[in-house]
Amino acid sequence: MKKVIEADLFPRKTNAGFSWPSSVGGSAMKETRRILIVDNDPNTTHLVKVLLERTSDYLVLEENDATKAHQSALNFRPDLILLDIVMPETDGGELAARIQADPELHNTPIIFLTALVTRAEAASGLNIQGHPFLAKPVSIPELINAIEQHLPARATSHVSLPKERPRSDT
Repeated sequence: MKKVIEADLFPRKTNAGFSWPSSVGGSAMKETRRILIVDNDPNTTHLVKVLLERTSDYLVLEENDATKAHQSALNFRPDLILLDIVMPETDGGELAARIQADPELHNTPIIFLTALVTRAEAASGLNIQGHPFLAKPVSIPELINAIEQHLPARATSHVSLPKERPRSDT
């Protein structure tokens, strides 16, 4: 039996010969963005995963155990993390601090999802630990808008070409 490696499950580079089915959204011309959602409620994470993958060009990984979320982020290398605040054992604030302290993940944007605030508080522009947040239950269009606002700019290419040296023909 072949051992499955995370790289097999979560390839970082796009394959020009592959395109997502139209039901999933996206095309071969778009880069699929990677979203990690961490919430102890598997129904919530699964619903958000399905809706995001069907309506936008995202690959979503669900993590329902906050104690494993940091390692999941290291393995998956998300472009953005959606993080619940209130979870057993490790809360979202503690997890966000660990992610921010990790040199490999510290530039990864985090958006908190929480039932602890009202929609008005979420819309006020305040941050929690310097991170934006959305009030639960969140609408998918609102979530996509927040994701797109906080995703890093898309790279034009995954391949770094060496700089061309000046020619000394003279």
